[in-house]
Amino acid sequence: MQTKLLTICSAVAIAFAGMVSPVMAQSQARMVGPEHIQAYWLMLNTKVDADIPNSGRNMDKPGCVAVSFMIGTDGVPQNITVRKVVPQSDLDAVAKSVVTNLRYGPSLKNSTHEPVNTYYIVPFNLPADAAQKQAIIDACKLPNFDQA
Repeated sequence: MQTKLLTICSAVAIAFAGMVSPVMAQSQARMVGPEHIQAYWLMLNTKVDADIPNSGRNMDKPGCVAVSFMIGTDGVPQNITVRKVVPQSDLDAVAKSVVTNLRYGPSLKNSTHEPVNTYYIVPFNLPADAAQKQAIIDACKLPNFDQA
């Protein structure tokens, strides 16, 4: 009886470990900034569709939206979260839909398809002046994504 109970407990523990592992891997995924993401994942999209509303607050103003996400082992964004909108506007849903449609392939260095946490800055209505463009983009940079 004791051997049978031990076998059942072992089977449950193995099954539970298999279910917890992917969740733990996601939360412990390396945090990689956009400037280093190509060492792990390469964007495959040549164009991205987005859901754009007909109207909204500050939709015509220059700005950006920072969206964080995890690139899963299949190259598909997961856990997509709008983290910063500059200036405040209704463009957050547009940026989230852009990131939802991104697809990635592993770099040569990432043969194990290691998932990583990263973020993407979606710019809107940027001015022609390079310095002004950069100032807007810089306003959407997120801290703590500096592992390479």
